[in-house]
Formats: sequence, structure tokens, C-alpha cells
Amino acid sequence: MTHSLSQRQIVVLTVTAAAILMITMGTRQTSGLFLLPITQSTGVTIVAFSFALAIGQFMFGLAQPIFAAIADKYGAIKVIVAGGLMMALGSFLTPYVSSGSGLLFTMGILGAAGAAAGSFSILIGIAAQRLPAEKRSFASGFINAGGSFGQLIFAPVVQAFIGFTGWVSAMFFTAAAALLTIPLALLLRQTGKTEVAVPSPVAVPHIGLGEQVREAMRNPSYLYLHIGFFTCGFHVAFLVTHLPSELELCGLAPTVAAYSLSLIGGFNVAGSLIAGWLGQRYRMKYLLAWIYGSRALIVMIYMVMPKTALNVYLFAGALGFTWLATVPPTAGLVGKLFGTRYIATLFGLTLVSHQVGGFLGAWLGGVAVAQTGSYEWIWYADIALALMAAAINFPIREARLQAQPQPA
Repeated sequence: MTHSLSQRQIVVLTVTAAAILMITMGTRQTSGLFLLPITQSTGVTIVAFSFALAIGQFMFGLAQPIFAAIADKYGAIKVIVAGGLMMALGSFLTPYVSSGSGLLFTMGILGAAGAAAGSFSILIGIAAQRLPAEKRSFASGFINAGGSFGQLIFAPVVQAFIGFTGWVSAMFFTAAAALLTIPLALLLRQTGKTEVAVPSPVAVPHIGLGEQVREAMRNPSYLYLHIGFFTCGFHVAFLVTHLPSELELCGLAPTVAAYSLSLIGGFNVAGSLIAGWLGQRYRMKYLLAWIYGSRALIVMIYMVMPKTALNVYLFAGALGFTWLATVPPTAGLVGKLFGTRYIATLFGLTLVSHQVGGFLGAWLGGVAVAQTGSYEWIWYADIALALMAAAINFPIREARLQAQPQPA
């Protein structure tokens, strides 16, 4: 039986999910700030640190459909609580390890898997299942903006901890922040466990999860989404992990990197909200093509401009509009193609592709700077992938938007 949520429940659900993602992504998207202090104080090489975070990118993607399937079957609250505990434990243990293998476990596996339990597929899946169709796109954008707001807040705070009290206290701060996701998860109970039924061209009420996944993997449009999201992951993980090192090579202070990451998050709050709003009015595949194409242009401009602090801030602001604005239209397209019954799992699978790209972006960035002393060829690869992602979205078979009758 389908029930509609009250306006208060809709607000509580959307704001609470955004707050959880704010903490999850705020801690994850500032991990690159630890690259230089950890490698300088422990003797771990940049390649080893990059590989640990690369595994973390992959684990973050791999764990999401697994946790999403558990949430689809047993409920999301327990999954989010368990994830908060794992994320906090990963951050807490990191100062007690001093090797690449230790970082691989704490940051690459434990913390990343915990973050996956309170990330996009779980939280946007909850919204898609419980909200009416006309509110889903904007709600997805609002929740996604919470993750970007976390980057805006956490980047300068984490850098301040590193600068004034050291990276160990900064890591303990992220552990304490992760525990705040637990009481927030309990607030989601106020929104109930109801699901809003939605007609779907593919999904049928009695279809099983395995059958739905097989059906999706035979759908070319779904595979095109995977390819585009792979590029997004490569781009985001490379910058999150290596932007501080890139700017140090340009002779800029560590605070420039922290403020740049914060600006990216701040501008993506607007980008995510706009993407969610536009998704209710325009076809989402064209939004994705525009976002990926604009990324290629922004990186091209960055490659030729003088590397001053002001120019880097302008680059960060422009990039921020597109940063994770891909999430609402990608999730929206999954819902359009297959309905919302298993959207957490199906969207979670696209995030596996996203994080495979993330693994390569984080790892190859470290390999590039170790072998050549610069990130130049990674930037060129990022441009090529962004152009490919823009093109691959056009063949997606997305239903045209139906004109809505005007009120009398």
C-alpha cells in the first residue's frame, strides 16, 4: 500500500539525508590534504599513499551496491549506523599506522567502506522510494548539495587542524564527525518506510533484484551511464587526491589547496541544486552532456593559464558548478529507466563504475608525478575522457518530458 508523506516528513527526510552526506563526503573529499603531512612524517611514499586512496575510491564504489542491496532488503537505518562506526574507526586508527599497507586498511578499506554505507546510493535511494515523482529530482539535487557543502566546510577546518595542531588531531576530528551520522540516521525513521509507486517501462512489481540487475545490464542506455560516470570518478578522485600536490609543484601554499577544495564544494552546492531543478524541466542526458563537456573546457583553460592563487580560485569556482552535479541527473535517469523499487542497487552499480574511474584517477596521478615530476599527462587524459563522456550521453534513450497542464 502506498502512502504520501506530509510536508514536514519530506523536509526532515531531505535535510537529514543531506546532513549525513555532508559529513560523509566532507571527510572523504578532504583526504588529499593529508597526502603531504602523512608522507613527510611517516616515510610512506606518494605512490603508496595514492594507491591506498585509490583502493579507497574503488572500495567506496564496490561497497555501495552491496550496502544498497542490504538496505533494499532490511532497511537503510542499520546500514547507515554501521557505516558511521566503520568510518569513525578508520579515521581513528590511521594515526597508529605508519606503512602503506596500514593506510590501505584504515583509509582504503575501513573508512571507504563505511562512507559507502552513508553515501549517494543509500540516501538518494531513500528519497526516490519515499517521495512523489515531482519532488525527486530537486530532492536528489538538494541531498547531493549536502555532500558539496561538507567539502566547503570540512576543507578549511581540516587544513586548520593540520596547520595548527597537526594531522593526527585532524584525523581524530574526522573520526568524531563520522559518529554524528548515527543520530542523524535515526531521524530518518520519522519519515516512515513507505514507498511511492511509479510506473516504469522496464520494472514490474514482482520482478526480483537479480532479474532487474540482469535486465539493466542488457540495456545500452544504462551502460552509457556507466561509461560517463567512470569519467566523473576519474576526474573527481584525481583532483581530491592530488590537487594539493599539484599546487605545491606550482609554488603555491597549502592553504590555497584547502581554499580551492572548499570553493569547489561551495560552488557545487549551487551546481547540484541547479542540476536537480533543471532535471525537472529538461532531458537529463543533455544536462550530463553539457556538464562533461564544460569540464573539458575548464581543464583546457586551467592548463594554459598562469598558476596564481586568484586564477586557481577562479578555476575551482568554475569547476565546482560541475563537480558532483552529475549525480542528480544520473540517479534520475536510472529511476526513469527502471523505476524506484531497486534504485539504490542500480544507482549503486553505476557508482562502482564511478569509483573504478576514481581508483585510476587517484593511483595514476601518483604514478605520473613519481615518474615525470608533473601531472601534465593526467590532465590531458582527463580532457579526453570528459569529451568522450559528453558524447556518450546523446544515444541514451530517455523519454521526452511531457508537457504539464497549466493551472486554471
